[in-house]
Amino acid sequence: MTASSASALEATIHEHVARGELAGVVALAARPRQETRCIAIGRRDVGRDLSVARDTIFRIASLTKPITSVAALTLLDEGGFALDDPITRVAPELADLRVLRNSEGPLEDTVPTERAITFRDLLTHRSGLTYAEFHRGPIRAAYAATLGAEIDNALSPDEWIAKLATMPLIDQPGAAFHYGVSSDLLGFLIARIEGATLGAVMRHRVFDPLGMRDTDFVVPHDKRERRAALTGFDEAGCLTTLDATPGGQALAERPDTMTFESGSGGLWSTADDYLTFARLFVGGGAVDGVRILRSDTCAQMMSNQLTPSQRAEARMLGRASFARGHGFGMGVAVVMEPDSADALLCNGGKGTVGWPGAYGGWWQADPTDGSVLVFLSHNMVDLPQMAQGIGLAVWSAIATFHDLA
Repeated sequence: MTASSASALEATIHEHVARGELAGVVALAARPRQETRCIAIGRRDVGRDLSVARDTIFRIASLTKPITSVAALTLLDEGGFALDDPITRVAPELADLRVLRNSEGPLEDTVPTERAITFRDLLTHRSGLTYAEFHRGPIRAAYAATLGAEIDNALSPDEWIAKLATMPLIDQPGAAFHYGVSSDLLGFLIARIEGATLGAVMRHRVFDPLGMRDTDFVVPHDKRERRAALTGFDEAGCLTTLDATPGGQALAERPDTMTFESGSGGLWSTADDYLTFARLFVGGGAVDGVRILRSDTCAQMMSNQLTPSQRAEARMLGRASFARGHGFGMGVAVVMEPDSADALLCNGGKGTVGWPGAYGGWWQADPTDGSVLVFLSHNMVDLPQMAQGIGLAVWSAIATFHDLA
């Protein structure tokens, strides 16, 4: 990001902030042998009129998923499991799962699974698990009522897995890509294998070795002044501070007694911490001499795992996710055809990886030139608001950042 492009980007972000379309942004652009460029514009707390800063701590939503995948793959490297091991080895509660004949059909109209879910299925979102909001049939209400909130959940991990065992899958294991709670289950399984909480596993395997000091499922009391308030929009489309995200999935204050740690979307982090993590993918699994993943494991994570038909049929929010331009590796989108890859997943040279988050976070790492881009914001909107055009400016800002960086 040159000085002129940084200036143009800052002007664009300032316009979004001035129009009340976006609260605040921290974005970093890093390239080998160049100083990391940073912009920090807007407010981290609109209610208290507090400015955003480079060290602001954001809730990163689905940017959590690649971290969960890396933590799992470090355990794979040590022989803790094999990719094609059935997960019932760790979670016997899931031995008798059923599959809906029609993903939008009656919950009682099911068939047996043809095989057990494997760790590979969870890493590639081909387990047959899903998210409630992606459906209109009975599975939508059943998921919400049975499993509860997706991020800050009152259930313990064991209780959540037991309840998951009562839910039908929407597809046979391995059959198709379905974005959903696979990463949550993966996180709970590696925590079981390690005999620790998921947070402890991540600290031991990822955060502490990489020096990611501001990333965790809880923001400590001594860092809360740096935390971005949950920010969304009221009925009139005006920016406001929220007590919880739409649907109550993520809370402004997580109870100290809560043991559920969402490997799908529960982490808080800073732009610099996430930049350090993302550099794994331009360093072949290592950062500044600290190796987290074996190079061949990192390469496998960054390689498309979907079949051509699975790429063609994959959908999220009604959009064809990977039909043109992208594949999906293990927790990350992978650029396969740069000329047609949508930048809102990631778009650089062939082999670039990245992933967006629902709350306005985005990143990508391009191994062809060593560049890493990270964009963090708080932009809590739900699907009905998006359908009205509310809260969409963050994605325009991300696209501008990608183009100018």
